[in-house]
Amino acid sequence: MIYGEKWRNRVCFVRGSRAVLQVMTTKQERAAWIDGRLAELYPETPVPLDHRDAYTLLVAVLLSAQCTDKRVNLVTPHLWALGDTPEKMMRVPVAEIQSVIRPCGLSPQKAKAIAGLSKILVETHGGAVPRSFEALEELPGVGHKTASVVMAQAFGVPAFPVDTHIHRLAQRWKLTNGKNVEQTEADLKKLFPREHWNALHLRIIFYGREHCSAHACDGTVCEICRTVVPARQRAVKTKK
Repeated sequence: MIYGEKWRNRVCFVRGSRAVLQVMTTKQERAAWIDGRLAELYPETPVPLDHRDAYTLLVAVLLSAQCTDKRVNLVTPHLWALGDTPEKMMRVPVAEIQSVIRPCGLSPQKAKAIAGLSKILVETHGGAVPRSFEALEELPGVGHKTASVVMAQAFGVPAFPVDTHIHRLAQRWKLTNGKNVEQTEADLKKLFPREHWNALHLRIIFYGREHCSAHACDGTVCEICRTVVPARQRAVKTKK
């Protein structure tokens, strides 16, 4: 059990029967404590988007933009019934794809992207999802964050996908001053061991949803916020 004490930015916590006094005055110290605590809370890091392979993960991540993972998981079984490989999907009319994925929002753009990237995968990559950031980011509808998720979770390449939620938590935890997700990603990569990135970005997402959401915590409520910045009295406004 961990207890925060608002005194000179120190944290007193009990592990077993041994009390430890830890001072966290730097980003590195806060990052190390957060890394360890999240590993305790979430030893397992299942990918929250249901998928079968790299292709279905790629499409699911694309659909998750401005949509919840829960809703994506409700939609994708119907989409896979139309086509669960690039070869099958490229033959499905865009209008039919759009009809199925409409609950995910932005369906016109997403449908065109799914049809377009499926065609490119077949014609340029032999029907396989490419294993490089550059090739992935050339696909329609695939940005750096989506490419990072695929590289990390499909191919095991160290990556640190940063969405708006991780961006918000990193600011609350005083791990970055970044005003955008690109800077936050760069800062987090410097703070955490490379071999932890793939699991850690999921752990931060899990913790944010369970304890440190935009509405449940303002930077002064959850365990990690109170522990790493115990003297904070005011809500944190996220820099976009």
